[in-house]
Amino acid sequence: MTNMTPASPTPAAKPRPRPQVMKLTEAAAQRITELTKRADSEIVGLRVGIKNGGCAGQSYTVEYAHEVRPTDEVVEDRGVKILVDPKAVLFLLGTEMDYKADKMQAQFIFNNPNQVSACGCGESVQLTAAKV
Repeated sequence: MTNMTPASPTPAAKPRPRPQVMKLTEAAAQRITELTKRADSEIVGLRVGIKNGGCAGQSYTVEYAHEVRPTDEVVEDRGVKILVDPKAVLFLLGTEMDYKADKMQAQFIFNNPNQVSACGCGESVQLTAAKV
């Protein structure tokens, strides 16, 4: 006779942890905190994304986020919240967001491993999707 006992269920595989899309430097976190406090209306953080345009083809976008959208990738780092546009996640994966100010300008800097090139004026970049 053959053994008809059911096979024991295999334990469910644990999902691997998702990598954090972006990280912030202390300077960026401080600037985001300042901007959040100075905003005219209540905001939940800054929304970061990319848009098509410029000499190199794409540019980064940063704007106030008044709500968390269901599709946003929420990044909490150094006490502040960044909401990443879902269409930008693969292009921003592994990016470090910094803030630099000098005599001529003050701006967020994106140290992005997916950046292939940038235009001479520094306003636009060419990005490739991260290889995951």
